Amino acid sequence: MKESIVILPKGKKILATLGENIKLARLRRKLSAEQVAERAGMSRKTLWQIEKGIPTVTMGAYFQVLFVLGLEKDFLMLAGDDELGRKLQDAGLIAKERAPKKMRGVKHDDNK
Repeated sequence: MKESIVILPKGKKILATLGENIKLARLRRKLSAEQVAERAGMSRKTLWQIEKGIPTVTMGAYFQVLFVLGLEKDFLMLAGDDELGRKLQDAGLIAKERAPKKMRGVKHDDNK
């Protein structure tokens, strides 16, 4: 049995906005839904679901449509600016005062 995920309303709104952005990008390029679906190797129905922000469509399908539209680098921006994560990480990093590490096997020439 397939596991069902629950998308909260805020998440649904974000996906709907993503879908609308993809649709607008397609229209700006004057590409029909049929052209993009064919080039992305998917059905017209799947493209329609992507443009509606349906959460059950795979990330791979979203990526493929972005690739067809020349927007594949946008995919790299997902989770790229993890401001909260960096703040949490920095808060956990407490520098301890300690002597520098000794390097083994390295001879120092004090006569230089």
